[in-house]
Amino acid sequence: MKQSTAPKEDGPAKGYFSDGTLESEGSWMDRKRVGPWKFYYKNSQVKAVGTYTVNGEFTGSWKWWRENGQVLQYGDFKDNKQVGLWKRYHGNGQLMDEGSYGQDGSKIGEWKTYNPDGSLKSTKVYK
Repeated sequence: MKQSTAPKEDGPAKGYFSDGTLESEGSWMDRKRVGPWKFYYKNSQVKAVGTYTVNGEFTGSWKWWRENGQVLQYGDFKDNKQVGLWKRYHGNGQLMDEGSYGQDGSKIGEWKTYNPDGSLKSTKVYK
């Protein structure tokens, strides 16, 4: 995520692109993003939605979209690390890859990668 300049005061805030369109909205505490946030592209399409901890780290479910509105990827964070099932998508909307992350943020188990036509490209198992 593009880092907006932290405001001098805590609380709800909005960030704007240089042309005045909305870039982000959420809350700040101690010069860190906290709680739910939403980010936008210049065309006002939602770019990402997720939550930050009081320490300004990614937590819980996050989802990203492409500028055209198609889903790019989604998954969960814990302690600022990717955990659990994650999925990413090709520009045409087809699944690109899917697999899980362990509590330490490393890939675990079976990961599948797909071609843009949806056919299985490869499978890899992580321990």
